Parts: sequence; C-alpha cells; structure tokens
Amino acid sequence: MEKQEIIYTKVLLVGLDTGQEEDFEHSMEELKSLAEAAYKEVAGIIVQRMPAVNKAFYIGTGKVEEVREYAKECGAQEVVFDNALSPSQVRNLGRELELPVLDRTNLILDIFAIRAQTKEAKLQVETARLQYFLPRLVGMRENLSRQGGTTGGSLSNRGAGETKLELDRRKIEHRISELKKDLEEVAGARQTMRKKRNQSPIPKVALVGYTNAGKSTIMNRMVEMYGDNMGKEYSKEKTVMEKDMLFATLDTNVRFINPGADENIPFFLADTVGFINKLPHGLVEAFHSTLEEVKFADLLIHVVDFSDEHYRQHMEVTAQTLRELEAGDIPRIVVYNKADRCDMPDLPRVKEGQIYMAASLGRGMAELVDLIKECVYADRIQVSFLLPYDKGSITSYFMENAAVLEQEYREEGVWLRVSCSKSDADKYSQFLLV
Repeated sequence: MEKQEIIYTKVLLVGLDTGQEEDFEHSMEELKSLAEAAYKEVAGIIVQRMPAVNKAFYIGTGKVEEVREYAKECGAQEVVFDNALSPSQVRNLGRELELPVLDRTNLILDIFAIRAQTKEAKLQVETARLQYFLPRLVGMRENLSRQGGTTGGSLSNRGAGETKLELDRRKIEHRISELKKDLEEVAGARQTMRKKRNQSPIPKVALVGYTNAGKSTIMNRMVEMYGDNMGKEYSKEKTVMEKDMLFATLDTNVRFINPGADENIPFFLADTVGFINKLPHGLVEAFHSTLEEVKFADLLIHVVDFSDEHYRQHMEVTAQTLRELEAGDIPRIVVYNKADRCDMPDLPRVKEGQIYMAASLGRGMAELVDLIKECVYADRIQVSFLLPYDKGSITSYFMENAAVLEQEYREEGVWLRVSCSKSDADKYSQFLLV
C-alpha cells in the first residue's frame, strides 16, 4: 500500500502578549512546533502587545484588519491563535477574517486526532473534540438560518436555522453519550488489568514529563536491554513509537521489566502521554483512565529535556499537572535526559535521586535502573525459609516474587534463602529460620 502524501495547510500564527505570561516568546515558539506537528506550514507570525484581552475579538479591532491583510498576503488558509478563544471570539474573528480560525486547544486536539492509533485513544480524542465543539454551536443561528428554503431574512427562515442548531446539538450530545459508554467499557478492561497489577507485589513505575522529553526512548531502551513480557526475550513488537516531535505517542503502554541477572527484581514500567503548557482540560478529562496509571504508581520517573533552555518551566508544568492528577506526593526520580546535547562530559552523572543521562545513546540506563531498584526495593531483606512440601503455593510465590539466592531440598521441606520484601517476610514468619 502506497504511503499517502501529506498536504500541509498554510497558517498564520497570532499571539497576544498582555504581560501576564512568564515567557510569551517561548509560548509562541511552542505554538509554531504544535502547528508543524499538526502538518501545518507556518506562513507568518503576528504579535500584539496590549494590557488586556479584547472580549469580542481577543486582539484589538485594528489588529484584526492587519491580520486579515497579512493572511491574504502570505497565502494563509487558516489563522491560529496562541490561547483559548471563546465561542463568540471564534465566530467574530471568522466573520472578519473570512478564514477558519483555530486556537491552541483546537490545534492540540488536531494533533491528538492525527496521532491516535488504538481504539481507546480514538474514542478519547473524539470525545474531547466534540466537547470542545459543542459550546461553539451557540450563537451560530445567523449562519445556520441561511440554509433555510424561504425568502431571505424571514422568521420561518431563522426558525429553520434554530432547528438545525438544536438538531446538531442533540446529535453531538448523543454521540458524546455513546462515546462515554464505549470509553467506560474500555476503561473497565484497563481497570481489570490494573487491578491485577495492583494485587501483585511487583512495583509499578511510571514515566512522566513534558512532551518530547524522551519518555518513549527510555521505555524502548529498557525493553531492549532487560526483556519484557514476564521475562521473555526482547521483542521488537513490545517497543513503542519514538520520534523527535510533540505528542509522538498518546497511549499509555505498560511493560514488564526484569533487570536482575542474579536476583528477581522486576517492575512494571508505564509510558504515559506527555504534558504541555495550557493542556486542554477536556483532554485531561478524556484521557483520565489512561492517566490513572500515574496515580497508582509506586514511583514516578520525571523525564526532563535538559537540552531545552525552558526545561525548568517544563518541570513546573509537569509538577502542576501531577498535582491535578492527585499524584503530586508520589516519590520520584528526576531524569535530566539529552544531557549529551549540552556538551556535558562524564555522563551519566548520578546525585541524590537525580541522573543526567542520554537515553538515545544508552548512556545512563543501567544507572537509572539501579536508582529505580534502590527506590522500589528499599525494604528488601535477606531471610531463610523452610517450607513444607505441602506448601508448594508459597514456594511458587517466592520463586515468582522474590530473589531466590539459594535453594535446597531437605527432609522437612524446601529450604530457601531469599531477598524479599519485609511485608512478605512478616506474612510467612511462621516458616522463617532464625
């Protein structure tokens, strides 16, 4: 099957600097990257500085005229604004500019729609897009009324428009209701899988961070180096998509990692959707079931693109998003990734729960795993058990969930020297050998 050629849409980017944003220039740079991720060619950028947002047009009325003229001049097919626009602002700007008007939220939703691969991701994105679009039907009676079949401007014509609006609204509301039911079913299946993992003593680790920080690269290096799928050999099918772009992956993928050569020290590793400044609330809501992997993790790996000059701001956005997900208090390791791009010598560098590394080059992976083991297996102790032969289920449990250092078959039962959690040692204390 031939690859479909991507047709790029020419867009004009518009930003309003009210002086309230910490780094407005970075926000505009990010808007350009978002546009490119949505397969749009940036034909031009216009910025206005004024103390407050214009309620009717977002930008000043004089600036609207300038945007219209520049859009014609540079051949823009759409105009994209850096912030969320109200439904009335979208309508007013569309009328004056005579071009489709998008805001930052709309742009991110477009990217998510392009990237969605699995059934769950597609359902989540469609739900978020329809919830975004629904309030933007309000106030469209004038446009819809033109679709009537009687004389222009009559009351019956306006009524036809209003009826069309209500029909559209009901269709969208019905579709959202259907999607939510479908999502509940998919979320139910995910919850069952998560419940099984939560019942297991195997620790759960989640990769979190700003989009394009390198989370998927770390996941893939882990799978390649330490196998996957309950200890089986590495499979290329178990890797996730990694690409130097915003929101390369949307799905939360969970893999079984067992880095212990001589001891059984596995953990589940989840790769989650990246965060971004001004992430639409509707997307957080729609992706709630997948983002819950973060909430139920024992340890978070906060991946930071250290080569990005705005990395501190990105860290704060991630921290704020984690607080919103009620995951702000979960222990974490901070990974300063892509440190090789900063000409930092002697990589990796490890210091107090932080590591400077280069995942794409494989530099720092073993050290990161050591940090993870120190955190999630901190309560491990070495003890000896003598398990009667009729307690085979307990023997199997330790074989699967502990590091069996020595094993011997004795007359009284199976003798094991293991490295296990203190809670497991306490649970089976009656079989302990002092």
